[in-house]
Amino acid sequence: MSFQQGLSGLNIAARNLAAIGNNVANASTIGYKSARAEFADVYANALASGGISIGIGASVTAVKQRFSQGNLLSTGNPLDVAINGSGFFRLSTNGVASYARNGQFSLDRDGYVVTNSGARLTGYQADSGGQIIASTPSDLRITLANIAPQATTDARLALNLDSRATAPTPAFSINDPTSYNSSTAMTVYDSQGNAQTLTLYFRKTAANTWAVHGAANGTALAPAPLGTLTFGNSGQLAADVSMNVSIPLTNGAVTPLAFPLTFPTADSSQYGVDFAVNQIRQDGFTTGRIAGFSVGEDGVIVGRYTNGQTRAQGQIVLANFINAQGLVALGNNQWAETSESGQSLVGAPGSGSLGTLQAGSLEEANVDLTQELVDMITAQRVYQANAQTIRTQDQLLQTIVNLR
Repeated sequence: MSFQQGLSGLNIAARNLAAIGNNVANASTIGYKSARAEFADVYANALASGGISIGIGASVTAVKQRFSQGNLLSTGNPLDVAINGSGFFRLSTNGVASYARNGQFSLDRDGYVVTNSGARLTGYQADSGGQIIASTPSDLRITLANIAPQATTDARLALNLDSRATAPTPAFSINDPTSYNSSTAMTVYDSQGNAQTLTLYFRKTAANTWAVHGAANGTALAPAPLGTLTFGNSGQLAADVSMNVSIPLTNGAVTPLAFPLTFPTADSSQYGVDFAVNQIRQDGFTTGRIAGFSVGEDGVIVGRYTNGQTRAQGQIVLANFINAQGLVALGNNQWAETSESGQSLVGAPGSGSLGTLQAGSLEEANVDLTQELVDMITAQRVYQANAQTIRTQDQLLQTIVNLR
């Protein structure tokens, strides 16, 4: 009798159609990995002779997902992150780890990077100075606090002094423009992030020789002058010239604000053209609020601040498995580790076999709708054929019953 074979055929065809239908239903699901039903023939546990053993049907041995790469879709959202290559995002829900390819993330009210279902993205944390600490992955959190200011500890000034200038005759005074030839100002910062304006005055004292005076907050600085610039016959400094600047403060910040001011020989000159400042550099900055952030290919989340500074907030980690087929699907675009998958291999994106990240993008489902529709037609024909075997067997049985 062929009822058993036909029934098993109907069963696996239905299971196959269910897998295909699930793929089609999730064709628009970000990070979804398509699945396929896999079958095996079934034989009775009996020894047959003469090679005439007939099977008793088929069974579904597994429904396996295909972890091939999906197309990347650009979104422009900085917290949309796609994996380009192997690996999974490592998520945490109340301390329980799960894994996903869906990179649709957002910030919750506490600043944690979370999925739509509330699972937190994990990675390596950064210290207060922005250094990534590679240790046990933990929940990633964007720090919304202001970054601390940094007092100026070094300054550099590149300029050209007009060699055609003549030495002033009046004694130097910051209030007398005829007592110096040129001046410029630069902003420096104290320990509390307050901006202090340092004004520099350049007074020619002899051929190729200039005195540099300083003032801050309307008061001339000591010593006067701060130093001397001596140029050679070609209009260049023989070597870098460094002067110590000390600004007394009364605003509660660390006083004095002291730092070296350097005139680099490569960028400082005395030529027969107008006075010009070519470059001003100093390493201090005021406090800053976070204005945005970005994610690099290596998973480092970099915060951008209103004071022009950037600082690493953390680093997204990826996890990979020796046997990804051994993962168990949890729904919500997540998988869980099992003994069949092996332990997760966690690391920074781009290291080892792990892929890189692409911010502002999402990985689309790897469902090939054309192939799924063809498979659906095939599964339908298989279902109809098995139904026909049952119908035919029923007719045969009816014939036997009607024998007299």
